[in-house]
Formats: sequence, C-alpha cells, structure tokens
Amino acid sequence: MDLLITFFQSTGFASMTWQHAAMIFLGLVFLFLAIRLKYEPLLMVPIGLGMIIGNIPYPESLALGTKDPGSVFYILYQGVDKGIYPPLIFLGIGAMTDFSSMIANPKLVLLGAAAQVGIFITLLGGLALGFTVNQSAAIGIIGGADGPTAIFLSSILAPELLGPIAIAAYSYMSLVPIIQPPIMHALTTKEERKIRMPPPRNVTRRELIIFPIACLVITLLIVPATMTLLGMLFLGNLLKECTVTDRLANTARNGMIDVVTILLGFCVGVSTHGSSFLSPESIKIFILGITAFSIATACGLLFARFMNLFLKEKINPLLGAAGVSAVPQSARVVQKVGQDADPQNFLLMHAMAPNVAGVIGSAIAAGVLLSVLAP
Repeated sequence: MDLLITFFQSTGFASMTWQHAAMIFLGLVFLFLAIRLKYEPLLMVPIGLGMIIGNIPYPESLALGTKDPGSVFYILYQGVDKGIYPPLIFLGIGAMTDFSSMIANPKLVLLGAAAQVGIFITLLGGLALGFTVNQSAAIGIIGGADGPTAIFLSSILAPELLGPIAIAAYSYMSLVPIIQPPIMHALTTKEERKIRMPPPRNVTRRELIIFPIACLVITLLIVPATMTLLGMLFLGNLLKECTVTDRLANTARNGMIDVVTILLGFCVGVSTHGSSFLSPESIKIFILGITAFSIATACGLLFARFMNLFLKEKINPLLGAAGVSAVPQSARVVQKVGQDADPQNFLLMHAMAPNVAGVIGSAIAAGVLLSVLAP
C-alpha cells in the first residue's frame, strides 16, 4: 500500500490544479484550430501540444520543465530565452521572400510603415493599464502580428511576460482571416474594394540583388539595434536572389526554418505553466494584443485612403491591411476580400509589397524600442 501511495503521489493526477486543467484544455483548443480549421497549423500544433505537456504536473525531484536547469526542455528553451530562434526564423523568411512587388511599387512601402503605428499606440495603452514601459513596449509589438519579433523583444525587455506575449502574438497571427475582414469592410466602401491595380513592372535581377544589401546598410545605420533580425532577414534574401547559393537558400527556407519553427512553437507552449500564465496580467496582454492588431490594420487602411487623396492613379485601400507582418496570411485576406467585391480583381502580388514592408517595419520598430529601453 505504501508503494501504491508513493506511485500515486508521483503521477500528474496528485498535483493537478484547475490552472493545469484549464491550460490543457486551451492546448486542445489550439490543436482543434490547427487541425480542424487549419489556422496556422505549422505553429499551432507545436504550441498546442507543448501547452499540454507543459501543464502535466510532475515531482520536483524529476526536474523536467523549462525552468529546471539541466533538463532537456530547459536546454531547448534557451533558444527562446536567449533570442536565438527568432533570428533563424528571419533567415528562413528572407530566403523565401520575394521583394519584387515592393521594389516595383515603392509607395506601397508607406502602408507597411503606417500599420506600425498600432505598436506605439498600444505602448501607451499598456502604460495606462499599469504595465512598466518595458513591458508595454514588448506587448505593443504584438500589433505588428510578428511572432518572432515579439518573442525577440520580450526576451530582452520583459522576459517575465514572454509566455503570454508569444501565445497572444501567434494566436492573432492565426486568426488574421477572422479579425481583419470586419475591419476592412467597416473602413472601406465596396467601390474602393473594387479598385484594380495595374500590373507591376518587371524587376531586374540586378535590382533584386542590390536591394537587400542597400536596405540592410541604410536600416542598420539608422537603427543599429535591428542588426540581429534584419541582418538575418536580408542574408536569407541575398542567398535567394544572388542565384549562386541555391543550396544554402533551399536549406534556409525548407529544412532549417521547419526545424526552428517546431522548436520555437513547442518551447513556447511548454513554458506556459497555468500557475503563472492564468493571471490578470495575461488577460490584459490578450486585450492589448487584439487592440494593437486591430489598430495596426485600421491605420494601414486609413492611410491608404489618405494617400488616394493625392494620387491620380488610385490604390486599393485594402492593401493597407496587409501592412501588418503576418506573411502571407494578411495578403491572402486582402485577395479574398477584394475578390468578394470583384471576382476578377487580383490583389495578392500587390498586397505582398506592404506585407513584406511590414516585416521590415516591425523589426525597425522593435529596434527603436530596444535602442531607447534596453538595459
């Protein structure tokens, strides 16, 4: 009987709390969204299963968690805690990104910049809700819908909030098809959504090679703190465009980014312990996150309409919604909403211009915040 009692005390049932059960249920919700509804499955499946594993109670003597030095999960989690995984994600993103649409129509870059306003407005909202300025800055970056950047900035400015911020960022990235369309319909007319964009000009190989080099030098001279993220982004893009490093580019955009995505999502999920995750601060973070993302979308749409006041050749204001960094989800949403108004309207390639500009913009915004607030 003593042996049975000892065994029972070592099981997860003995130490299970309502917080653990709630987080396990939330992990199952993530898996449902990923598998059944196909919302960002490459991220949501590792995160969801990680949340379940991370909330199975275990005896302290076993030292299995992300906060137990020497455990396997602790070692893997260092890639999140030390900001190693996000730059590797950016390397892969750069190797799969085509900047030709942005180069062909540079004025669309302004839409990517306008969408970043949500980051700084949310920073003020975080201060109003009682967060410190560093915590507010880390929360605000959710508005860019850029999970790796949110994790990178949080690991430096607010490591105590890393779990809720990461979950919020990736949750809203996966829910782009639900969150953005109502805002797009509310802030544009049907006639505006029908505006057709002219075919973009052909971009030469020379331009594609020069762009990542020139853009890297210019952005780093202005905001050196973006070196880690943008350095890896433009390295990946140069590997793709120079045509002499195809093997490296293929590795970066296929095998490497897949491995890092698995580790990043899983480690973020495992780190979300119910005892610390389910708190009033987490609820505030999720509220601020959805507010930031909505404001970023609205700013992009409204700025596109503002630009049309001065342009002879009007742009479709839906493109402004693609200014957030959710690549390519938000560009696909723009395409779908545009075709709902006009089935022959093809906006996807045009939407990729503000979309990839948003990736650069959110990294620059994070660099500005790091430059001012980093300890």
